[in-house]
Amino acid sequence: MIGPLRERAFLRLWIAGFISEIGDWMLLVALPVFVYQLTGSAAATATTFVVALLPSLLLSPVAGVLADRWDRRRLMLGVSLVQAAALLPLLAVHDAGDLVLINVVMVAHAGLAILFEPAKNALLPTLVKPDQVAAANGLIGLNSNLARLIGASLGGVLLGFSGLAGVLLADVVSFLLAALLLLRPFRAGTVKREHPPVFRAWLEGLREIRDRGPLRVMLGVVGLMAVSQGIFVVLFVVFVTDRLGGGEAEIGVLRGVQAVGGVLGGLLVGVLARRLRAGRLLGLALLVFGLISAIGWNGPYVTMAPAFYLVLFAVIGAPGVIAGVGMMSVLQLHTADETRGRVLGSFFSLNDGFQALGMMLAGVLVVPLGLTVMLNVQAGLYALAGLVALRRWWREKPGDAALPPVLTTEAALDADQSVNKAY
Repeated sequence: MIGPLRERAFLRLWIAGFISEIGDWMLLVALPVFVYQLTGSAAATATTFVVALLPSLLLSPVAGVLADRWDRRRLMLGVSLVQAAALLPLLAVHDAGDLVLINVVMVAHAGLAILFEPAKNALLPTLVKPDQVAAANGLIGLNSNLARLIGASLGGVLLGFSGLAGVLLADVVSFLLAALLLLRPFRAGTVKREHPPVFRAWLEGLREIRDRGPLRVMLGVVGLMAVSQGIFVVLFVVFVTDRLGGGEAEIGVLRGVQAVGGVLGGLLVGVLARRLRAGRLLGLALLVFGLISAIGWNGPYVTMAPAFYLVLFAVIGAPGVIAGVGMMSVLQLHTADETRGRVLGSFFSLNDGFQALGMMLAGVLVVPLGLTVMLNVQAGLYALAGLVALRRWWREKPGDAALPPVLTTEAALDADQSVNKAY
């Protein structure tokens, strides 16, 4: 886990992401609570986040093309600055009549964020050695969970004490600090890029997904994960407030405490990746995640003790971050650098589309089917995604300890069959 941190370019990227994600988690936790308090409606809460996902469906493929065409560091720097400014209109929100303004700002914010992610994840494998990619992704996962631990807890507390304005200002400051760390150029990761037409470049990324066995399987896995996550985003607030009788602080703490397990998961990834290849690691982590989720959602039938849910939500963070690392490693390691941004952009678009579907299903079906049924469906979808991954990658050789090297375009055409067998 220490190896990638010796690369100064990766270290700066890592710290910038940590600061930015603290602010993001504050807003991610506070905004659904704020909307639910304004409206008292799970459907209205779902609508806000579905609307925010719509630009991602359109922009993700374009974002991937831009990540392969432009300097990725400069793209992330510019996006961070614009994101800070884009949040400021939310300071004018005061009541339910301002939901339109919330939706407009969320659309803009989500559109900018989708420009950032393909660039960041496409840049990462160029900043570290190929055998350090999983460890670097583990550090990103560790980073995210430390940010969640701090940001989610602060988000609930700040919303209670200072309202949405305090949360927004903190998020703006986090974007500006991250931008400062991205000012200096990276010595690594700079390559000469071609500039094909946008549509043709996008099609090249789709062809790469079609032609790579591991990427085809990941279409189904990511789709199932995204629907499940969409259901969770909407119904977690309802579960804590209506089933557990909690408020802003409890929501923030339970979201934040997941980072405790996530930190452990991030630290374990470097070890696990040398014993399990990325696909198998992903499948096992998703199965464990689904099982623990089911225990939590059905917990109120047995106990309402706060300590039980604190421990449970802390534990679930470990398989969560391990699954995320496994997913990203499969995608990064089986895509050539010159098309990696486009491939990741297409997967982000898929993720957002199915996450929007999950949100809509949660908002529409929670009343007729009931909260417990929908939450158990959410857990079951994660487990199903794990089974799909394990079906594809279970028969791997015990001696295959390390992750495969990053494939070039030429090598990928010749090695596709052998890679499929290895996975």
